[in-house]
Amino acid sequence: MKLGPKYKIARRLGASVFEKTQSPKFALRAERKGRDTRRPKSKTNFGIQLLEKQRVRFTYCLTEKQFAKYVGQVIEKKGVNPAEMLYTLLERRLDNVVLRAGLAPTRMAARQLVSHGHITVNGKKMTIPSYLVHVGDVVAIREGSKQKTVFAELDEKMKDVTFPTWFSVQQAKKEITITGAPVYVSTDLAFDLQTVIQFYKR
Repeated sequence: MKLGPKYKIARRLGASVFEKTQSPKFALRAERKGRDTRRPKSKTNFGIQLLEKQRVRFTYCLTEKQFAKYVGQVIEKKGVNPAEMLYTLLERRLDNVVLRAGLAPTRMAARQLVSHGHITVNGKKMTIPSYLVHVGDVVAIREGSKQKTVFAELDEKMKDVTFPTWFSVQQAKKEITITGAPVYVSTDLAFDLQTVIQFYKR
């Protein structure tokens, strides 16, 4: 997926949707941009919904087609909280698990690790970033890839990672075991999934 200039996209969306825009450097740029004295344009309800949709899509680095497919699945499902189900689907993606576990510095890097065959699921090489993990799955670095430069100093890097509660990590083996489902807490997110659902229900 080709993203374009990340700083420009993050400023437009009003959120730190990329890892590189979650830094003091970006915060300073955003602060300077915020000093613009021109009156901001008021957004319509459609505009607000579109903005939230783009925030989620760029956060998970998905194409419009990929994201619309996920949303379509949750809208069709009866008896569930659509926003919670959408969050669960997005978080269970293999590239997201690799990122959350600290095996890669960015989501795009995590996607590349999976696509290049460096990651295994239950001992089998997996090259599909969109693969959805399940409870009991074990995600690890392929044995033949552990000495690759991309994994150098991984032990030190993983020390600073806060792991999600729905999987456990054995840092010595570089293994992630899925122990539960992602926990949806709307107030902890930088976007509003309920608004996104409404956008696609129009």
